[in-house]
Amino acid sequence: MSRIAVIGTGYVGLTTGACFAHIGHDVVCADIDADKVARLQRGEIPILEPGLDELVLNAVADGKLSFVVGAAEAAKDCEFAYLCVPTPQDDDGSADLSYVETAARQIAPVLPTGAVVVNKSTVPVGSTFVVERAMNRPDVKVVSNPEFLREGSAVHDFLHPDRVVIGTEDRDTAVKVASLFLGLTAPVIVTDPASAETIKYAANSFLATKLSFVNAMATVCEAVGANINDVVLGMGTDPRIGEKFLKPGPGWGGSCFPKDTRAMVKIAEDAGYDFEMLRGVINANELQFDLVADKVEAMCGGDLAGVKVAVWGLTFKANTDDLRESPSLEVINRLIERRAEVLAYDPAIHADLDNVSVSDSAYTAVEGADIVVLLTEWDEFRWLDMAKVADLMTTPRIYDTRNVIDVPAARRAGFEICSLGRA
Repeated sequence: MSRIAVIGTGYVGLTTGACFAHIGHDVVCADIDADKVARLQRGEIPILEPGLDELVLNAVADGKLSFVVGAAEAAKDCEFAYLCVPTPQDDDGSADLSYVETAARQIAPVLPTGAVVVNKSTVPVGSTFVVERAMNRPDVKVVSNPEFLREGSAVHDFLHPDRVVIGTEDRDTAVKVASLFLGLTAPVIVTDPASAETIKYAANSFLATKLSFVNAMATVCEAVGANINDVVLGMGTDPRIGEKFLKPGPGWGGSCFPKDTRAMVKIAEDAGYDFEMLRGVINANELQFDLVADKVEAMCGGDLAGVKVAVWGLTFKANTDDLRESPSLEVINRLIERRAEVLAYDPAIHADLDNVSVSDSAYTAVEGADIVVLLTEWDEFRWLDMAKVADLMTTPRIYDTRNVIDVPAARRAGFEICSLGRA
């Protein structure tokens, strides 16, 4: 088994380190935040990700995983150094590589000869060479190994990958990196660094395109009297299309899709191509937030001033506590701009946000509400006592943007219910 340093203990870094340790490698994870490192050493996991806490605790107990302060401390004896640091985005969609370059310079003096540096951060095309220049270590190879982890199922995705992509011009180095994943059943795609870096952006941009398309189709279905669930079923059974990512909702968000689609547009622009289609996908998503707010307003008589709106769900998807670019927050902002009074509930969020108060249960959130808007597909919302919910509300109305509520049951409880994509 190999000695691996993971630089950065954010979402990708912590999952990567814990999973590598789980399959038998010796892993040291590094972070610049001493308090965070101390919490991780105590087994306190800072993110909500099913199965991750158990993996970390077991790997630490087995001596396969440890945490240190500083990239150099982690990298001094490693065979592989995984860069999992942030790449924040500028307003024009370009990525800030300063964290990547800083980490590369910090580990360069201590890396053993023959070590392999693996870029796991989502970075623009050409970043492999940026790391090589920052390190100035010809005896150390730099490889791209993009991540394809979905929040809420990241541990499963790492241990049961659809594919492992390795970007390097050196065959021997590719074999070394591929060996880290022995025991995991997945095709290994070896390509050049530029192609590996492009694959991540292309994949996320295409998935965002599917989501924008199905959201647009949901609007069409409402207008013509069709049922989006049946339409999606008919589409998804076509093997050329597939059923995944054809679930309509209030829009897409999170830490990847918004950033990666904007970055893909910028990468294309810098290369001289106007990616007009992808810009349309992004614009369609922005429009979706407005359309959801429009529907809420219409259900409340065309004026939201003083209307009490209960929101179920704040995170950008279920089974995570991630609020980054959450569609729920985008919709809430639009409701507040129209002078609605919003009280929200989310199983993973337990403190008030800057612009909205957060309740401690789905039931208390709806007390005295004129309408409830379901924005995140938490399974908890499927099993609520809708008669009890109706009794707590001033007016029993619900707009279900995720199509998780049993419509006949809600109507029997006295609800006026609207489901996204269904007339």
